[in-house]
Parts: sequence; C-alpha cells; structure tokens
Amino acid sequence: MNRFADDVAIVTGSTRGIGAGVAERLAAEGASVVVSGRSEDDGSDVVETIREAGGSAHFVRADMRDPADIETLVEATVAEFGGLDVLVNNAGVETYTGADEATIDDWSFVVETDFRAFWLAAKHAYEHMDEGAIVNMSSNHSMATTPDIFPYNAVKAGINGMTRAMAVDFGPQVRVNTVAPGWVEVDRTTGDMDEERRRELEGIHPTGRLGSPEDVAGAVAFVASDDAEFVTGSTITVDGGRAAVLQDDFLPDYREER
Repeated sequence: MNRFADDVAIVTGSTRGIGAGVAERLAAEGASVVVSGRSEDDGSDVVETIREAGGSAHFVRADMRDPADIETLVEATVAEFGGLDVLVNNAGVETYTGADEATIDDWSFVVETDFRAFWLAAKHAYEHMDEGAIVNMSSNHSMATTPDIFPYNAVKAGINGMTRAMAVDFGPQVRVNTVAPGWVEVDRTTGDMDEERRRELEGIHPTGRLGSPEDVAGAVAFVASDDAEFVTGSTITVDGGRAAVLQDDFLPDYREER
C-alpha cells in the first residue's frame, strides 16, 4: 500500500518504541516522516532505518514539555517538506503514584507532556493543514485502570475528550482520532519481565499474546489514511481484547498487599 504518497507526517516521541514503529509504518506507506524526540542519537537511528528501507525521514529534536520546541517542530517540518498532512501525538510519560499520594510536580509532569503538548502540537499543525489527520495516542488506561498510576490515567482519559473537541473544532478539513493501545512489548514495559509474568499477562488477553508497536502502527495508519475519511472524534482501542476481560480478583489482592 502507498496510502501516504506525497504526504508529510510528524510523529512525536518517535525515537523508540511505539512511536518508532508508527514512523516506520507511515514512511513505508509513502509519507515523508519527521521523527521527533529528545535523543538525537536514537532519532538518527530511526531515520537511518527508514532511509535504508527506501523511505524519507528527517529528525527534529523537541522536548514536548517546552512550548517553544513544539512550535519549532511544526515550523521546521513545513520548512523542510513544504507542508504537513499528518500529526501523530505520541510522546508521553507516566508517574507511578496514586491520587492520595501524587504531588503537584507529579501531576504537572504528566499533564505538560501528555496533554498540553498534544493540544499545542495540534494547534500549530492545524494552521498548516488544508486537510489531513491528527492522531492522539491514548491508552486503555483511559477507560479502565489499575491503582497507583493516577496522573497518567486521568490525562489519558482527558485525551479522549480532547480528541472529540478537536474533531468538532478542526472539521471538516482535518479529522482527529485517538488510538488507545494496551500492553505493548517495548523495552520500557517488558524489557526485564520474567517468563512467568509474561505468561500471566498473555493469559488475560483473548488474543493470547501481548501487543507490538506494529499492531499500534497499523491502527494509526488506518485512521490517518483516506480509508478512514468518515471517521473522526473516535477512540480506537488496540489492546488484544484485554479491556473485555473482567479481572475481578485483582483489587482484593492489591488492597491486601497495600
């Protein structure tokens, strides 16, 4: 498929993990991709991977907590490629603390990176988009959650609502959707996982396995493409059916341990 021929795409937080998988998928389907993140070394590796596969890519360093960096990212993309068609808001962080223990710093850290940055990037991108698509990366934590990851849970739920508001405000020329991944195998989530824990996690997925960056990238490519031209304001869950499974034995054990 070549669904993004002649299109220009920005993928934030794309120096590794899910973001890198999304950048590589869009490039494989014809897009000129701007890889973005804080690590120039990691970003250069992703750009090299894309170019070696015959794609077009360019790295722009950006800290998504810095509003000036966000504006520069969009302006540099337009200057390099002459336009912008797709924005994937993927960069994100989390803090592991509950609502009863979270600090203002914990809250601000996640809100500035995972929420404010999504709005600012979309706002600046929209100014350069005659048509196209914005994809905001959320999480299955936005719909059902686990304890002690309060700021992340709250912000991811907020992203789903922000997407609906953007879809209304940016339409009809720009569509806006959310992709909400579940447990995806990247270094940050499964790098030091033992085999017993892996089997436990696989067992709560109807698909019988954990997700991959490629699984998420496929969903992003769909909602960003013309194949989804009548889809906007929606949240697409990519979690192997995990959210469909009742895990009613979890909370009692957790509360006893706590």
